[in-house]
Amino acid sequence: MKRMIISLGLVLVLSIPPIRHGLEESMIGQMLIQIPLLALAGYILGIGLRKRMSPHLSRYNQYGIPGLLIVTFANIYWILPRSIDAALNHAIFETIKFITVPLLIGFPLALSWGRLHLTVKGFVWANVISMSFVMGWLYANSPIRLCNNYLTEQQLQLGNSFMLISVFLLISFFCKFFFVGMKNSQ
Repeated sequence: MKRMIISLGLVLVLSIPPIRHGLEESMIGQMLIQIPLLALAGYILGIGLRKRMSPHLSRYNQYGIPGLLIVTFANIYWILPRSIDAALNHAIFETIKFITVPLLIGFPLALSWGRLHLTVKGFVWANVISMSFVMGWLYANSPIRLCNNYLTEQQLQLGNSFMLISVFLLISFFCKFFFVGMKNSQ
């Protein structure tokens, strides 16, 4: 119950007009702060309901793969410039973002991550890192403005931020794998 309140509270805080508009003024604010925090709200909700829902979902979310596919497709949709523009231009898409990001990205991730095999988790991290870098490179090097609601300068900042985050994730992944993994194998 406590996690449900925290989750709902986070979504409500993010939907307060001054906070929402403040985050949506920049591409970085929307794509690297608002959307991940909405996903975090869903993740917190999923952790709170995981034990209660596990018996019901075990045959539908075997090994966590179906939930991971939901997360992947929802994430692909919300990383597209067209989706970001639609959320800014139409209230219905803004509402859809506030519903689908927590419920189709964070929530199924919380229910599925623990069920995934270690190899699949490594594969997911490798894809997240490479996709972040490629998206960053595309945003930073596109000769045209991809989002109509943001300036080219903001697009360049977002692209550089995506690439920087992917390098940080790559370094953390290798450090964890080589140093922590080797330490545990000795």
